[in-house]
Amino acid sequence: MKAENFDYSSLPENAFELRHNDIHAHVDTNFASQSYWKDALVRFVRNKGAIIGLFLIIVIIIFAIIGPHISGYTYREQNIAQQNLPPRIKGLEWLGFDGRETIKVGDIELEMDKYTGAFDDVYYWFGSDNLGRDIFTRVWEGTRISLYIAVVAVAVDIVFGLSYGLISGYFGGRVDAIMQRCAEILNSIPNLVIVTLMILVLSPGLGAIIVALMITGWIPMSRIARAQMLKLKEQEFVLASKTLGASPMRIIFKEIMPNIIGQIITQTMFSIPHAIFTEAFLAFVGLGIPAPMASLGTLISDSYKSFTTHPYMILSPLIVLALLMLSFNLVADGLRDALDPKQKDM
Repeated sequence: MKAENFDYSSLPENAFELRHNDIHAHVDTNFASQSYWKDALVRFVRNKGAIIGLFLIIVIIIFAIIGPHISGYTYREQNIAQQNLPPRIKGLEWLGFDGRETIKVGDIELEMDKYTGAFDDVYYWFGSDNLGRDIFTRVWEGTRISLYIAVVAVAVDIVFGLSYGLISGYFGGRVDAIMQRCAEILNSIPNLVIVTLMILVLSPGLGAIIVALMITGWIPMSRIARAQMLKLKEQEFVLASKTLGASPMRIIFKEIMPNIIGQIITQTMFSIPHAIFTEAFLAFVGLGIPAPMASLGTLISDSYKSFTTHPYMILSPLIVLALLMLSFNLVADGLRDALDPKQKDM
């Protein structure tokens, strides 16, 4: 029978159905069910370097909290009779932590055990310094200082740097020009000069270093916030908010800032190792916290003087500082790739 002569009215209503009528047939349920943050979390977890960095940060934080309390010594306790003792850990002597040290006298190398005799029951896990202080306790006490500096850097970035950049970019014109010139003037002054001036005005210590970091440490965050503001402030959702009568502060902090949270988190994580290194560098050149307080920079500076005779003194603070900075950089790279995949190859 020819199709043009066929009576389609005789067929039941359900004789035909549209092909691919199932509205869910072409929907990627995995993608559709994932929010932006869930998708970012999946990308972050897949980044092995970031996970390793996060694990190291957690371990370092735990040791910074409990480390100064588990060795039986305080960071300021001195015992001249037990000075320059190499690392010794009970039960791990077979790994080399047996308290023996090789000393080179001319062309002759002598292996000595300084614990034999009066110090048979004494254990210094990272060794002792030239004043008989426990290096293990002082390293983790110094790590506390570095982590405290990191928290201050984050607070300054978020509270001041972010607000400064967003306001500068939103208002533009003369306001933006004046604010940016002020930031450029501050940024042109070397940190070393600022810290030296702060030490002259304030007493040497952690307070002077924090003030110095607060003066210029927020500038990179403000520049990123300003750049993002300039890119977003002409978007339709911002114009709609202006039309509805929203105030500038509401538009800045309620409408635009949530859209740049990824860049904020990434820059914050990158600012942490920079602040830690700045504190360590200033302490190394003699502008750090005063004795008997300990920071990783002061420990490295003090140990550097005995590097040729007692190299174990510098190894532990140097390794902890390197791992701390490397870990934060790995996490920052992972967050950048997870929150903004377009920047991965930049």
